[in-house]
Amino acid sequence: MKRKTANSAAVCPCGSGQLYASCCGRYHRGQPVPSAEALMRSRYSAFVLGDEGYLRQSWAAENLPDEPLLDAAVKWLGLSILSTEAGGEQDQTGVVTFIARYKINGRAGRMQESSRFVREQGLWRYLDGDVGDVATS
Repeated sequence: MKRKTANSAAVCPCGSGQLYASCCGRYHRGQPVPSAEALMRSRYSAFVLGDEGYLRQSWAAENLPDEPLLDAAVKWLGLSILSTEAGGEQDQTGVVTFIARYKINGRAGRMQESSRFVREQGLWRYLDGDVGDVATS
């Protein structure tokens, strides 16, 4: 999948309302992510932008899959954070529950996941997640 170019003056895909450059863009450029929620948002933006390198780099080494992480048929439409547990600057673990909306071949869907995050060498990483109901229309 070809990586899309993000306009640093555009609104960030993660739904924060901030500009990409001052939101997820800074993490995509290598700035350490301060919280599990910020990593969740930056990973969502990486899915939107097709940045497989960032997705792999932000995944916990023990669970990093070998297969490709991106599917060109998926168009990501929006992210809603439902809750966060721990995952702050002083924590070692965190959980972020979210809903991501998408479209595949013209069909809309929603995915709910509770994602677990851990610190590896002081940096937040995605460990794994429990996917809830997936609805399509």
